[in-house]
Amino acid sequence: MSRAEELAARLSRVRDRIASACGAAGRDPSEVSLIVVTKYFPASDVRLLADLGVTDVGENRHQEAEAKAAETTDVPVTWHFIGGLQSNKAAAVARYAGVVHSVDRAKLVGALDRGAAARGGAVDVLLQVSLDPPGREGRAGADPADVPALADAVEAADHLRLRGLMAVAPLGEDPEEAFARLADVRAAFLADHPDATWLSAGMSGDLEAAIAAGATHVRVGTAVLGSRPAVQ
Repeated sequence: MSRAEELAARLSRVRDRIASACGAAGRDPSEVSLIVVTKYFPASDVRLLADLGVTDVGENRHQEAEAKAAETTDVPVTWHFIGGLQSNKAAAVARYAGVVHSVDRAKLVGALDRGAAARGGAVDVLLQVSLDPPGREGRAGADPADVPALADAVEAADHLRLRGLMAVAPLGEDPEEAFARLADVRAAFLADHPDATWLSAGMSGDLEAAIAAGATHVRVGTAVLGSRPAVQ
């Protein structure tokens, strides 16, 4: 089986899972966008994915993402930055990423805005909300109580568009419970920002639970691309 055939088969299975999850949740599959996360996989896979109809690809490491985006400027995909974002890299990320999912503190906003301005366009922004308990080691994302002020900062930026929220289910926890908490946070957020309807949640192992909780974007890597290469 060629790499293109392998990706086509895997992609079909993931799309079927999304359709089934939407059916179970009483949702239209067109409401859910698939972002294929190409971390550690070559730019050649991005080209094959685009040929298979994938329009959105994600990366979570700036150096790899920047190089891959530069290598595929002729490929009609939108790049999503989904990893932890350093403030000194934020402007550079905004120069190639059409969407940044991981804005979790106000310090990032100015740098992203400058990068978007340099690029000559607007960047879509999602606020990353932590679903971990306070104090957990490696906790990523903003505390839900800090989301309103962070949203206001993004809305005040000239070259950023507030699109919604993003979250990752904590390791070792039932994703249904985690995403139920996220749905509550989102309900409060939408009361103040009714147009920011995107919800980025769910990965290869828990996309069904995320869709049941209202996810509009799922971030899938392994289920489409296979096990990550041994050499990274």
